[in-house]
Amino acid sequence: MDNTFFLVLKSARPRQWIKNFALYAALVFSGFFFHDFPFYLIRVTEAFVLFSMLTSSIYILNDIIDLPQDRLHPFKSRRPIASGKLPVPIALFFAITGILSVLFFSLTFSPFFFLLALAYGALHILYSFKLKHIPILDVLSIATGFIIRVYAGAVVVNLHMSVWFLLTVVSAALFLAVGKRQSERTLMEGKTQTRKTLENYTQRLLDIYTGMFANATWLTYALYAFQEPEGQPEGRLLSLFTILPRTFTSTKWLMITVPIVIYGVMRYLQLVYEKNQGESPDRVLLEDRPLLASAVLWGIAVMVILYI
Repeated sequence: MDNTFFLVLKSARPRQWIKNFALYAALVFSGFFFHDFPFYLIRVTEAFVLFSMLTSSIYILNDIIDLPQDRLHPFKSRRPIASGKLPVPIALFFAITGILSVLFFSLTFSPFFFLLALAYGALHILYSFKLKHIPILDVLSIATGFIIRVYAGAVVVNLHMSVWFLLTVVSAALFLAVGKRQSERTLMEGKTQTRKTLENYTQRLLDIYTGMFANATWLTYALYAFQEPEGQPEGRLLSLFTILPRTFTSTKWLMITVPIVIYGVMRYLQLVYEKNQGESPDRVLLEDRPLLASAVLWGIAVMVILYI
């Protein structure tokens, strides 16, 4: 029983839960992180748990659907379902139970959160069956999933998101998705293709897509940072402003984080092209120290600028 639970947990891919931190975006960037603390934070965390259960259930279902192809993959063949260690009926039971449980509990938040959870589930089930085999629609589906996450985190606490930040999320999601296709194509070069859609992505086309979305990611974020309302200096900070030349007295402090984002984009490109590590973005973020350090530094900088 313990071994079965471990295999189910491994198939659920807890490492992928990092993507669900997108639910906190509205809470952090709206300036309401400490509003009515900790009610808002607990509310979004509960939504995070539900979406983590939902995404894990869909990953298990996806592994069942992709079973024949995964057995031919050099890495995916080691997964519990593809390797035969976790029986398909047991995996299917946990996947269906997880999806239905999330939909049931999502009704306790609001009808809008329920609809977003339903839309996410329907989109990714359709992705597992059909959309991931259709060029362009496959990466657009991934980006749509991130947008749904952001809106799901916003509706549970009834907050508004900046359009420029949403565009940043879309661009970053497309950038990661194309980078994933880049690494998959390189990994499977000269071997039996396990994903038909890779046949429709030439190396030149993927290079163009990668450059396009890499630029869009940092540019949209820079525009978001520039559009952020100016802070009002007070106390010791106001005294500092009387000393500094006007060249350095701009109060759009969020612009300071733009170089960190640019470094993150450049580092990820380096990992994709030089080390072929883009197939699993979550693994790259957690295991590459420079990229992880830049993400942590960016998070700290954002919290300090917006709240301190």
